[in-house]
This record gives sequence, structure tokens and C-alpha cells, in this order.
Amino acid sequence: MSTRTNAAGGPGLLTDRYELTMLASFIADGSVGRQAVFEAFARRLPVGRRYGVVAGLGRLVPLLHDFRFDADEVAWLLDERVIDAATADYLRAFRFNGTIEAIPEGELYFPGTPVVTVAGTLGECIVLETLVLSVLNHDSAIASAAARMVTAAGGRPEDGGRALIEMGSRRTHEEAAVATARAAYIAGFASTSNLAAGYRHGIPTVGTAAHAFTLAHDSELDAFRSQVRAHGPGTSLLVDTYDIPTGIRNAVTAAREAGATGPGAIRIDSGDLAEEAWRARALLDELGAADTRITVTSDLDEYVITALQDAPIDGYGAGTRVATGSGHPTAGMVYKLVAIEQPDGTMRPVAKKARDKASVGGRKTVWRVFDDDGAIVQELHVPGSTEVPERLRGTRHESPQVTVVREGVVQHVPTIEESRRTCAAALAALSPHERDVTDGEPVVVPTVLLPAPQEA
Repeated sequence: MSTRTNAAGGPGLLTDRYELTMLASFIADGSVGRQAVFEAFARRLPVGRRYGVVAGLGRLVPLLHDFRFDADEVAWLLDERVIDAATADYLRAFRFNGTIEAIPEGELYFPGTPVVTVAGTLGECIVLETLVLSVLNHDSAIASAAARMVTAAGGRPEDGGRALIEMGSRRTHEEAAVATARAAYIAGFASTSNLAAGYRHGIPTVGTAAHAFTLAHDSELDAFRSQVRAHGPGTSLLVDTYDIPTGIRNAVTAAREAGATGPGAIRIDSGDLAEEAWRARALLDELGAADTRITVTSDLDEYVITALQDAPIDGYGAGTRVATGSGHPTAGMVYKLVAIEQPDGTMRPVAKKARDKASVGGRKTVWRVFDDDGAIVQELHVPGSTEVPERLRGTRHESPQVTVVREGVVQHVPTIEESRRTCAAALAALSPHERDVTDGEPVVVPTVLLPAPQEA
């Protein structure tokens, strides 16, 4: 067994071996070029979740565009006996030339919603499975959890809520940290501590200091003076290394020496956060630092943030819980074959029948029905037709699916700001009850599967 510790490999190798096991068999039996349709969807939402937020398309589409197998990778696959010579030839020439439709990034999804539909040859569709699910499952889980935290914080700052900072980099894989920051920002977080996320995606970055910074100085006041000299009095000072009231007094002193009434913000990372925030606010006001903001951190999630709603807190820093999906680190999506080409060129619906893991055959168009306030009240899945179903006449309806890749050519990759606005609008259309962060059932009535036109 050979190892290549310094070779990261390209997107093509972000694939489970069984995808290439199937591909080699399709090549051998001649079915590799048959047209096929696959759908990625979640059979159910994580327990207690009322909705899911689609995220990851902005990362996935570029990865699929670059999905290749270079000479070294193919040689390694041959050396490891993962593939045979015929499959090696196929992979050397591999390019995805199919079509991908998707629910837009930032939109809501529900049990059974075809989040991504991949159509192309059997061979090119099958090898994409692992990458599609890897990106969608991670990013959608993070965005869904982050959206709940934004709701708990009273919404986004521009809507009167309290700012949320994504701070999960040290609690996950280094690349997952960047994806986490991106998904959380789409869901409504205001900023991230991760510089790579800021550089790659344009997300605002923020940062204060660690307790080690204070401990490295001869005194807490010396530490605060150093930070203020370097970053100005508008910086945020961590005040709980020793004693919070003393820390606040030292923070105000350091800011006053620089000509300000107080620091831009203080951060509290320990203790009873609600109680400490009330005490901090009273002391800051007493010291004449009424404009100094209070930010709290320390294992925050949507439940803790909800419990802190009445405290005088201006911002929250969420780390571990947002980076791990707040107890649900995967969206649970699957990628299933729903249609396969027949010898006469027609597409035959196929479906898995296994108990508790059944799928629904046929390529489906999604239609959503809205009430007068713009809230989704029903979702229809129509196999085999893109025509507006007769039952929707006279209703407010639309199909949210968009074509992101057509015949191998990328049509549109939304900017992160577009996805962020999409998510804001989708969440705003939910009622307060439907946005409640307590455990509950999915907010939409069960999806309705209409018969294909030829079966009607």
C-alpha cells in the first residue's frame, strides 16, 4: 500500500471507493452511457427541526466543474487495484457534461424535497454521489443550526437582532471551518473569526484576544493598554481572565488613556452569562462607558441564546455548537437513482422499496404553494412533467428549482450575498411559531406527490 502524505489530490478523489467499483462494472457491461437521473434529498429532518436550510451549492458547483482525475491519481488507482485499464481510460477523459437543477442556496427544504437533481450518463452521475452529499450534508446542517441561532438572537442586526459571530474554527477540520463560516453567514451570522473564510468568501472578520494574551503581560491593565495601542480604543477587550468587575474597570481605564469614554466592547467568556451581563452593564454605565457593547461567548447554541434574550447583551460568539450543527452535524441527505434510460430511449422511473428507506421514482418538478402572506403552505412533487399542475390554477405558486449546470456548462453560481438574502426572505416568510427553536414537527404540511401525467 502506497502513501502520498504531501499530495492532497483533486476533487475527483473526494469519492468513496464503491463509486468506482460501480463505475467499472457499468463500463464492463456497457451501461455506463445510459441516461440517468439522481436526486439528493432528506427522507426526514433531524429530530425536532422544523425546517432545513439549503447550503453548499456555491461550493459544490465549482468543485463539480473541476472534477477530474489527473495522471498521477489514475496511476495510483491502478496501483491500488481500485480500477481496471478500461476504467482508467474513462477517468482520464472524464468531464461532467450533464445537467444539475437545485433548490437555491439559502432556501428552505423539507422531507423529500429534491434539493439537487443530477441528470446525465449513468457513469458521470454515479461518481458524483460522494462529493454532492459531503458538501450538502455538512453545509446544510450548519446553515440550519445557524438559522435557529439567528432567530434566537432576535434576527439579524439590520432587522434589530443581536450580532452573531461564528467562532468554530478550533472545533472542526481546518477546511470544514471555512465551510462552516460560509454556511453560518448565509444563515444570518454577521461575521466570522476565520480569516480564510474572509479571504475566500468576503465574510466580515472579527477577533479580540485570548486569555493567554492577558496572562502574558505583567498585569491585566498592561495587556489592555497594549491591545488598545495596537488596535485603537474601539477594540473588544476580554475581561474575565481574573475578576470581571476589575477587568471592566481596567478596560475602561485603558480606553480612557487613549481618549475614549470606554472600549468598543468587552467580552465575557465564563460564569452565569446573564447575571454577568447585567452586572457588566450596570458597571459600564456607572463608569460612563454607556456606549461600550457587551459580547458573550462560551458554548452558546440556540437554546442558551434564547435563555439570554432578556440580558443586556449586544452580541454572541458561537463556536462548537454551530460548527457541529448544534447536535445534528449532518442533514441526512441521500442521493438516489430515480430514472434510467430504456433501450427505446424513454426514461423508466425506478425507486428503492426497502422498509424505512424507500424512495420515489421519476424526475420530479417541485411546486410550492403560498398563502397571502407569502408563507409556504404546501409542496408538490410532480414526476415526469414540468407543466403547472391543474390543481394549482388560481393559487400563488412557483417552482423554486433553478438550473445551475446545463450540459456541463455552469449557468449560475449565486454570490454569498445573494444566498444570504435568499435565506433571509425564506425565514421571514415563516410564522414566529414555525421559527420557534424549540423542538417541533416540520412546518410544511406533508408534501404531496402527484401522479405522472401518463398515470393520471
